[in-house]
Amino acid sequence: MVRTALLPLACALLATAAAAQPAAPEPAPGRAAQLVRMVRQDCGSCHGMRLTGGLGPALTREALAAKPPEYLAAVITHGIPGTPMPPWSALLRGDEALWIAQQLAGGFPEESNRSPAP
Repeated sequence: MVRTALLPLACALLATAAAAQPAAPEPAPGRAAQLVRMVRQDCGSCHGMRLTGGLGPALTREALAAKPPEYLAAVITHGIPGTPMPPWSALLRGDEALWIAQQLAGGFPEESNRSPAP
């Protein structure tokens, strides 16, 4: 009973803490383009080229709405053992993983050098 009564308080505290987290620093324009391409191509090979799901779950704003960017950054960095989700720590710094997570939470950008679909 006590745990149930504390659940709304715990959720409110987590929401407040997540809202207070500063945004990850914006990568340099060239690096940001590389990160967008990496997500669209490498992550898209499992999560779908439109990030709407495939072998891996969808990475759309709606699908990730309940997941804090810090959690997503940890998954990006460390992967999920026992699943096809690999760790990307060899290719990404922590602030880059957080930037990607924050971009995913807001609706991931398209590659700037891609032409629109016909």
